[in-house]
Amino acid sequence: MVELFTMKRILIDSGSSADILYKHAFDQLRIPVDQLKPVKTPLVGFAGEMVHPLGSIDLSVVAGIAPRQTQVQMTFLVVDTPSPYNTIIGRPGLNLMEAIVSTRHLLMKFPTRFGVGECRGDQQAARQCYKTVVRDHGKDKVLPIANVELRGDVEHERPQPVEDVVHVPLEEGNSERVFQMGSQLGEVEKGELITFLQNNRDVFAWSAEEVPGISPDVTVHRLSVDPARPPTRQKKRNFAPEQQQAIADDVSKLMQAGFIREMHYSDWLANPVLVKKVNGKWRMCIDFSDINKACPKDHLRRSICTVCQKKP
Repeated sequence: MVELFTMKRILIDSGSSADILYKHAFDQLRIPVDQLKPVKTPLVGFAGEMVHPLGSIDLSVVAGIAPRQTQVQMTFLVVDTPSPYNTIIGRPGLNLMEAIVSTRHLLMKFPTRFGVGECRGDQQAARQCYKTVVRDHGKDKVLPIANVELRGDVEHERPQPVEDVVHVPLEEGNSERVFQMGSQLGEVEKGELITFLQNNRDVFAWSAEEVPGISPDVTVHRLSVDPARPPTRQKKRNFAPEQQQAIADDVSKLMQAGFIREMHYSDWLANPVLVKKVNGKWRMCIDFSDINKACPKDHLRRSICTVCQKKP
């Protein structure tokens, strides 16, 4: 994954002295162009051709399958040239991951806290990219398949009831708070269910403000931050006016619900990351890559609850 995006068609090239991100993939990451840092040195190809990068950018890259994953911060050079690939990971990125590559097996292995992680290539996709590059030297050839897939951004079709439903108000006189009930229920079962739900309507939450939360006397979650790691304050990112409004709206909702509170002089500062959903709205995430690096991984293979239950 690159910045919360699942990215395919990545070329692992141990002969490349730079990590490359092509502009068509950069655009789909929806990162503002003003986040690019200027680069004056051009890229020189095998035949001597030169390409001037649009700039460089530091992105979080996660490789492997949990729990055998590694996360590194790579510096990519953004290049505006046609390519069937989305990105090229060269020697700098491979060295950061301490990766070993086998081109024969289309396999890359790297050390993790939980053993050796691996990433396997797709033979069919690799062959298709190779043919596209060779044919017409790859000029103006970009594969017409999806470049980037956002994790969790696919809206699955909701299952439909197999019978007609009736709307029953949870509170008398409130037409907005209703629940659906199958029309084929018997009168006795229907009456008992309606009575039960209305008597326990306090367990339903119709907005984030109505979620009571859990008392700290019951449970408290704390981050296990390595005390030897100094706090990290990320540099402020600039957002377009539309994105700034989306951030302000989400922050306002979270503060009204009591999920977050304003804090001054924080030791840790993390930027929001905005991703456009399929419905055109913005989803706000937080870039916790720095604090994740400062939190040591749990070496327990099984869930803590399972281990505790088996203790005498």
